[in-house]
Amino acid sequence: MIGASLEDLELLAAVARHGSFRRAALEARISPSSATERIRALEDRVGARLLNRSTRSVAPTEAGAALLARLGPALGEIAAALDAAGEAGNAVSGTLRINAPPPAAELVLAPLLPRFLARHPRVVVDVTAESGFVDIVQRGYDAGVRYGESLARDMIALRLGGPQRYVLVASPALVAATGLPEEPQALLRMPCIRLRFAGGTMPPMEFERDGRVVTVRPEGGLVTNDGHLGLIAAIGGLGYFLTFEGWARPAIDDGRLVSVLEDWLPPFEGPFLYYPSRRHMPAALRAFVDFVKGA
Repeated sequence: MIGASLEDLELLAAVARHGSFRRAALEARISPSSATERIRALEDRVGARLLNRSTRSVAPTEAGAALLARLGPALGEIAAALDAAGEAGNAVSGTLRINAPPPAAELVLAPLLPRFLARHPRVVVDVTAESGFVDIVQRGYDAGVRYGESLARDMIALRLGGPQRYVLVASPALVAATGLPEEPQALLRMPCIRLRFAGGTMPPMEFERDGRVVTVRPEGGLVTNDGHLGLIAAIGGLGYFLTFEGWARPAIDDGRLVSVLEDWLPPFEGPFLYYPSRRHMPAALRAFVDFVKGA
């Protein structure tokens, strides 16, 4: 195919895989208009229409499907050869963009990064910490991290860390003033610090023991979407606060906080790294996935 570059062929495969010029452009880190122009120029060189376009979808033509069927194995071999050459020269480089909720970013992802970057010093890891669902392909991320969520079928999920758990904490002075809560419903009579998600919802506090789940919606003088602010306020005696044990543990160990209702807060499954199911992963993402598998 005279004049067809490897980048244009990979772009064609990405458009067909996503069914979208916009998503393929995000993956290739080019503009949608540039992606459209490059595919049009490729079709001119081939002398055949390779993709059918409509206002809602993009799909290969018969000629495009035949071309992609033959190109797939070849593109895979080329990518594998390039990755092997890079690894042989310790030359994995590029930017790895990850979107993760703050607890996972701080408690699970951050401890891994020093060792990963020591192994791959030419990689730059760009982490955005935010709660809530995001379309990582649409937003231009290489991978995401989330807890126990249903992932799209075209995503690959990889366990990122071990089990975690919540703790319900308060200052010793507040526990002395209110009395030790013996069951979750007791919190309805006590001051609590409420956490609000980025989308504006305030989830109830959830507890579980012996297969019994109890949810309560207590009141309090502080509502926040910042887990660290809630923890500081709890240390100051403002209310009972449900938070990640990893965040609260230092203050529990040094006596600034007391953990209560321990038997109502069992461990839960830790976060997962997830990324698009595609044959040609960026080298930095492939290196990080291999690192996580071996960690």
